[in-house]
Amino acid sequence: MAKAKAAPSSSSGGKAAKKKKWSKGKVKDKAQHAVTLDKPLYDRIMKEVPTFRFISQSILIERLKINGSLARVAIKHLERDGQIKRIVHHSAQLIYSE
Repeated sequence: MAKAKAAPSSSSGGKAAKKKKWSKGKVKDKAQHAVTLDKPLYDRIMKEVPTFRFISQSILIERLKINGSLARVAIKHLERDGQIKRIVHHSAQLIYSE
């Protein structure tokens, strides 16, 4: 009658199968953020940051391409001038608004 199932192929596993090659992984590019505050960057911070609805250190780092310590200093300066106000005070993350 009907033939039986064909023999399993060589790629089905066992010792005959090829060994899996491990990928090298994805390499993230090194961020080139500003580490010093010059006049054009200072003016940009003073003009743009108070217009953001949500202000945090990570937001400034991402949008303005500045260092984390520069972002903290800029936030403290803006708060002292009264241009932004603190919403949440947490030891790890300070959140501000316009």
